[in-house]
Amino acid sequence: MSVQIQARFFAAARDAAGAESLALAPQSPTIAGLLAAVGSTHPEGERIFGRCSFLVNGRSTSDLAHPLADGDRVDVLPPFAGG
Repeated sequence: MSVQIQARFFAAARDAAGAESLALAPQSPTIAGLLAAVGSTHPEGERIFGRCSFLVNGRSTSDLAHPLADGDRVDVLPPFAGG
C-alpha cells in the first residue's frame, strides 16, 4: 500500500521544489524519503532542503527519519532572515 503525503513548500523551498505544494508517494515514508522524491526531479532542492525545518501536521520536527503516515501534511520551511 502506497502512502500519500501532501507537502507544502515555502519561500526558497518552494522555488527549489518547483511548486507550492505536491502530493507525493515516497518510497520511504519518512521526511528524508519525501525530500528524496522531490530531489529526484528537482536536484537543486538538495542544497535548500538540507537547511530547512519541518512541520508534520503542524508539529515541528528536525528528525529526517520521522515516519510519515498516509494523509500526513509536511510543511518545508527554509531558514528565514529577520526576527
